[in-house]
Parts: sequence; structure tokens; C-alpha cells
Amino acid sequence: MVFEVIGTPSPDREQRVRQLEEIGFTWANLEDEAYWIDQVVLMEQQTYAELICAAATLWRVFDKAVRHVKGNRALYEQLSIPEVLWDGLDLLELGDIGAISRYARFDFSVNQQGEIKLLELNADTPTGYVEASIATPWLCEQMGLVSPNKEMRTLLRAAWDIEGPDYAACVAYGRHMEDTGTIDALVAHSGRSMTCVDCLDLWIDEGVVKVGEHQTITKMFALYPKEWMGIDDGGEALSYAIEEQFIQLFNPLHAVILQSKGLQALVWELHRECSAMFTLEEHKTIAAYMLPTFFSPELSGDYVSKSMFGREGGSVELYGATGELEIKDEAGFDTSVFFKRVYQQRADLPELGFAHGNRHLLTGLFVLNGTPCGLLGRAGGKITGNASQFVPIGVKAP
Repeated sequence: MVFEVIGTPSPDREQRVRQLEEIGFTWANLEDEAYWIDQVVLMEQQTYAELICAAATLWRVFDKAVRHVKGNRALYEQLSIPEVLWDGLDLLELGDIGAISRYARFDFSVNQQGEIKLLELNADTPTGYVEASIATPWLCEQMGLVSPNKEMRTLLRAAWDIEGPDYAACVAYGRHMEDTGTIDALVAHSGRSMTCVDCLDLWIDEGVVKVGEHQTITKMFALYPKEWMGIDDGGEALSYAIEEQFIQLFNPLHAVILQSKGLQALVWELHRECSAMFTLEEHKTIAAYMLPTFFSPELSGDYVSKSMFGREGGSVELYGATGELEIKDEAGFDTSVFFKRVYQQRADLPELGFAHGNRHLLTGLFVLNGTPCGLLGRAGGKITGNASQFVPIGVKAP
């Protein structure tokens, strides 16, 4: 068995919640609901080591795929990337190898038999940083466990030392608890003196991005999904500002290619064609850890359909063995009204027993500054959506 749930929830949850608030995790409870599960999931050391190795190779695979896509507008369209971003994607230089995104997270299904399958890559604006970098190490330490997540802060700082953002932004900064807490933690861990702002307070004057009357922004980290520039009012103006290099945005613009779930379908297509783009080791990694993913519904059963830019479970549909719709996410926003879908072979999440009942575990793994480094546990239904809960994942001692 790869996973073991350990610990008993404290009888004084409120005290534990207050302790977590003091270290920067302020949403352990959300609207009187328990978001944080007061137990720890332990992963076998061997499986963890395999996961890290797989993620490192997959990161190289996806990096190569983005470089293959750049400049090919037919592929931009196939990946459902908004046309307003195409000029910028063509004109701007790609980052160094392995650094197209310095702040990303893979999401895996890791079952109790140790089978690892990649579900998706969140390479633009992943959440869960506070849970993984602050809460998980502290909660593991409380139980006498060592968390491999401790290096996340160092890697984040190294990434931002290179990128050098002066501003950090999210929508509803100061009002949206999770996004605000994430921005505050990232800024604190960067060691930089930065100004935090609300994306909705930004305005653009002939390509120059401003906040307030006199502040001009030239380098900014933003928890703002880049695909929404094709939809939001002001999106075209922001894309123009990026394209003309009035502002450098982090993650950089090309992270939107990594973010598209269509890239997984493209990688699978290139793999099936035995593309010389990938090494033999990379082809073996794709075959072992990626799921067959397609641009059209080629699978007859046991598959998942989801938007290329879906988030928090929105748009996900699970189909059974005979191709019947088994379950679909009803809570999240279905972004397939704006973006195309992909069709992926199904890999169900393992079901674990917690004190408050059984939940399915999604295993997230952050990639910071090109290094796989931090585990994030989300426990919920067969589809990991907004109602899922955070559970810390530790690693058993060798």
C-alpha cells in the first residue's frame, strides 16, 4: 500500500486553526466548513522517489512540446489559445530550457499499487502554494515527520531572484482570502520588497500598465489566467502591453501553452508517431506516466472529457466502460463554452479512509524554478473540484 492515513483529529480544532492562521494559512476553515483535514497521508519513499523522477522527465517533455508549438498558429488554434495572444507568443522569446514557467504544479493519480499517471499540468497560476509550503511542513513536524516540501521556499526565492517582479497581483486582493494569502506568502518567501495590488485596479494607457495615478508597473507576478485575456474587458489591452514589452508578466506569456490541456494531446500524438523530438527515455516516460489523450472523442469508454482551460474541476465529465456519462462536475464553471475539449483515458483517484469518511486523493507536485519539489494533497470526490479538502502528504522515512 502506497498511502497510509495517520493521526486522529484534534478535539480542539479551533486552536489548531488559530495556529495555522498564525503561520499564514488563514483558510483552514472556509465559511464554517472544514477545508483542512486534520490528519496526514504518508506516501511510501520509493513511490515518492519515482514520482520526482517522472516529473523531472515530464517537465523536459512539456518544455520541448512548447518549443515545437511556438510560431505555429495552426497549433495555437488546436490548443484553443485565444487569438489575441498569438502575436505575443510569436514575438516574445521563450525562456531558458526548463524555465518557461518557474511556478507550476503537476496533478497525478497515484494509486495504492504505486501506479502513477499524470492527469494535468497547471503551469500558469497554480494554487495550493500555502498549503504545500507552509501548512504541510508544520503539520508533518507536529507529528514527528519530515516533509520534503521544505525546499519550496528556497526554490521560489531563486526563481523570483531571476525574474525580479516588483508587483504581485490577484483579482480581489485583500478580499479573496485564498488568492490574497497565496500572494502574500509568495512575496514573503521571495524576500523581495514588493507592492501587492488588485488586478481590477490596474489600468492601461497606450500600453503602459498603471495602478493609481502615478505608479507604472513593468514587472509583475499575477495570479490571473492568461487565457482570460481573450474574454475579459481589457484583455486585449493587457495582451498588447505584454506583446510590446511595456510589462513583463510572470509566469511569462508562453506558460499559457503549457497550461492548455491540449498540449497533452499533442505530446501523445507526437509519441504515437515516434517523434525524434523526444529521447528514448522521454518516450518511455510518456508511455509509463501519461494517459492517452486526444483532440476528439476516440475512446469508446473509461475516459474523461474536460476543457483545455478548465480549472477546479469545472467542465470535467467522467465516462464509464460502455461510454455512458457517469458523473460530471456541477459546481465549477464549465469553460468549454469558451475553449475546446480534450478526451483522456480515465485513471481513477485512490479512495482513502479518513476520520470523517472516505475521500479520493489527488496528488499534486509543485515544480518551482524547474525543480519538482512539493507535495499537495487534495481529498474529495471522483472529480477534484471546489468542494475538495486539503490534506498534508508526508513521505515515510527510508
